[in-house]
Amino acid sequence: MEHEIKIDNRGDFGLWAIEVAKQIISSEGLELARAARDGTDDDVRAAGNALGQAITNAMMEIYDGLIDRADEG
Repeated sequence: MEHEIKIDNRGDFGLWAIEVAKQIISSEGLELARAARDGTDDDVRAAGNALGQAITNAMMEIYDGLIDRADEG
């Protein structure tokens, strides 16, 4: 999510989605699991919100890329 990728077809999008999901789960998912195990309800809520925000950010990133590409074409 830090470098530009080229998505020309459904397969490319699938590969991007898998990589992004791995990144999100390895960071935010781990924090949610830790909060569920050791934290308070507020910790779990905050970690869940962070996971949701990471997913939203990824979707907005790809949407913005698609809009930019449409504007160029």
